[in-house]
Amino acid sequence: MQRIIFATGNAGKMKEIRAILSDLRLEGSPVEILSMKEAEIFPEIEENGNSFKENAVIKAKAVAEAASDAVILADDSGLEIDYLNKEPGIYSARYLGEDTSYHKKNYNLIERLSGVPDEKRTARFVCAIACVLPDGRVFTEEAAVEGRIGYEEKGENGFGYDPIFMVPAYGKSTAELTEEEKNEISHRGKALRAMKKRLEELKELKNY
Repeated sequence: MQRIIFATGNAGKMKEIRAILSDLRLEGSPVEILSMKEAEIFPEIEENGNSFKENAVIKAKAVAEAASDAVILADDSGLEIDYLNKEPGIYSARYLGEDTSYHKKNYNLIERLSGVPDEKRTARFVCAIACVLPDGRVFTEEAAVEGRIGYEEKGENGFGYDPIFMVPAYGKSTAELTEEEKNEISHRGKALRAMKKRLEELKELKNY
């Protein structure tokens, strides 16, 4: 069975990944999808890229060095708020410090947007996914979902910045959407489906 190792230890993210890639087949066979922790791989990763795509490639290559026989996937994603010059952007996970709770991060962003009207609260979630094949080849996919920043946290279904990111088409935050709704419209869902298509089109992994 072909292994896919995803360069993350985030349980919420792995749940989304497994749901979207559940029916993926490589060379006609099912795949085993593991997190770095499950694969017992703990590389030192310095995310010093200047874009989501660069950071995703950095993470994927770091894991690939420790698992050359597996397909490695990595994502870098974050929230861009137009009024705040696209902050927190590529620093979304490290905004106010990596150990700061997302409740505090969300509250801080809401406070910084105090008094800002709806039409100027535009924002987007961006996700770049990088793939490193066993033969060393690399390719990427990127996707985004547009929305706006709400005035308070809403919903319990998501994680990270989901409770403050409002999706106009649903009139809800991404933390209020069902798992199926979120996977359908989310930045990570779109990027993962595009990557899934790329992987399914591979004729033979080692000679791709």
